[in-house]
Amino acid sequence: MTEKKNYGFTTTILHNDRQKGIEHGSLHKPIHTSVAFGYADARQLASVFQGKEPGFRYGRQGNPTVSALEDKVNKMEQGVATLCFATGMGAIGAVFQGLLRAGDHVVSSSFLFGNTNSLWQTVAGQGASVDFVDATDVANVAAAIKPDTRIVFVETIANPRTQVADLKRIGQLCQERGILYIVDNTMTTPYLFLPKSVGAGLVVNALTKSIGGHGNALGGSLTDTGAYDWTRFPNIYENYKKAAPAQWGITQIRAKGLRDFGASLGPEAAHHIAVGAETLALRMERTCANALALAELLESDERVAAVYYPGLKSHPQHAISSELFRRHGSLLSFELKDGIDCFDFLNRLKLAVPASNLGDTRTLIIPVAHTIFFEMGAERRASMGIAESLIRVSVGIEDTADLLDDFACALEGC
Repeated sequence: MTEKKNYGFTTTILHNDRQKGIEHGSLHKPIHTSVAFGYADARQLASVFQGKEPGFRYGRQGNPTVSALEDKVNKMEQGVATLCFATGMGAIGAVFQGLLRAGDHVVSSSFLFGNTNSLWQTVAGQGASVDFVDATDVANVAAAIKPDTRIVFVETIANPRTQVADLKRIGQLCQERGILYIVDNTMTTPYLFLPKSVGAGLVVNALTKSIGGHGNALGGSLTDTGAYDWTRFPNIYENYKKAAPAQWGITQIRAKGLRDFGASLGPEAAHHIAVGAETLALRMERTCANALALAELLESDERVAAVYYPGLKSHPQHAISSELFRRHGSLLSFELKDGIDCFDFLNRLKLAVPASNLGDTRTLIIPVAHTIFFEMGAERRASMGIAESLIRVSVGIEDTADLLDDFACALEGC
């Protein structure tokens, strides 16, 4: 297959492995399980270790199967370089490990995935300070910036209340101030949104979720979009400045956040994710359509107190979501009215599965305050707008009529 620059999203991802040639004519990059890579010439081994020529050193730092996935994600995000990690949290942790120093300051959205919130609390206890703000308004981010602010971190659509960050204006602010802007694109995926378009320098994806899409492999990634000028970042070590400035950040993260921290993605998981990624666009179209239909059903039911989904006109950030995203995502949450037991409701569902994951082919549902956000306590949950009755739904690819019937029946009590 000869390379062409203007293929569509799915065609590009589907045939990406073949651009570089695959052993024995395989259509997929095979699973390379070796953790060591030998060279016939010892000088070449040294040259690879010194970064003078491409090659693989040791499985913790790279692998042909993982490298093929990195290239695939990089094409999705239209980046200059991508690193893959064992989990999405490993990718976010690599930012802290690789780029921050004692005394640095981070501005983060207060509407965060629970484990990301926990990680920033850990960061704050190890010498860097973190301010949490309502990122749906750029003014709140601007007010929190200090002279030592190194990073602004936001999610596109917050899990579980679906707040949408003021992505475009925050990007403009960070560009003006020379601050590294990091966007977690997990809830939208690069099919629905490119953070590069709003000036994000680094993009996080939890590959476990929609990109892998089948709930059978953990993984995460960091993509350098090329939008950030790394000469403005004060924490780059001199020995990582040998390459062109565009490579400084990802080179340091590879060394400090991947090699030293060790959150390496295994080849088997990389293969599962790469194969799953081929149908990302098809699955997102279906799950987003299902999510909108389900949100409209819930919003019209008198037993439901509130529904949170950016595709609804009643959502506070519906206009932002409509402007920036191809569709509004497959995540929604809702609250049942007082007197309706959420556990009884969940147990009446036949198709939706009580489980903790997102972006699966199956619809997954979970009572938020009692599970994934239980550890942070009632006060912190309240500050994030998470009611004790909040139920999160990761909408799958089931036939729409079957999915709506399942929820309608559970609301009726049948």
